[in-house]
Amino acid sequence: MAISIAFKTPPLSPLSFSSETSHKPNNISFSWSNSLSFSLSLTLRVSATVASPEITTTITNLKKSVKSRLPGGFSAQSIHGTGRRKCALARVVLQEGTGKVIINYRDAKEYPQTNPSWLHYLKVPRVTLGYESSYDMFVKAGGDLAGQAQAISLGVARALLKVSQNHRIPLKREELLTRDSGIAERKKVGPKKARKTPQFSKR
Repeated sequence: MAISIAFKTPPLSPLSFSSETSHKPNNISFSWSNSLSFSLSLTLRVSATVASPEITTTITNLKKSVKSRLPGGFSAQSIHGTGRRKCALARVVLQEGTGKVIINYRDAKEYPQTNPSWLHYLKVPRVTLGYESSYDMFVKAGGDLAGQAQAISLGVARALLKVSQNHRIPLKREELLTRDSGIAERKKVGPKKARKTPQFSKR
């Protein structure tokens, strides 16, 4: 936004007021005869970034591919599981394939900002059972990315139970079927944070 203001102050004399608004947009002027001249002009510039056509086309193609492979949506599939962690929720569907992972219609390597620890969570349940390249994984998730990664891991483990109940023992041994119920502790009245308190002064 650009603003320009100009003042002209000739010697004072009796005031006579008049106001005019020009037909040009965002341009207003006020004038007082023989005493004061005031003009205000506003220019508003708005810029927006638009996703490149290549990215938009890739996402559109992935959406079509996922919908064609999942007729009826996520809940209509036979091998599916739901995982939760903090405020994150993930719905996972497994299908026989080559080990492809699609999260919210994006490739898993791009989605969690290539954080190696988050990518590790996605692989652990399948690697434990030796299914890393046997099933394609489709995920619909929401919440913070750190929570999503752990929620997806729980959802994958629960989905693998529907492949065979014999998977329960190795998954349970690695604690992959246990939901982590830890959440951020609430702030109390008085302390600065959940536990942090002001410095104590005896006198």
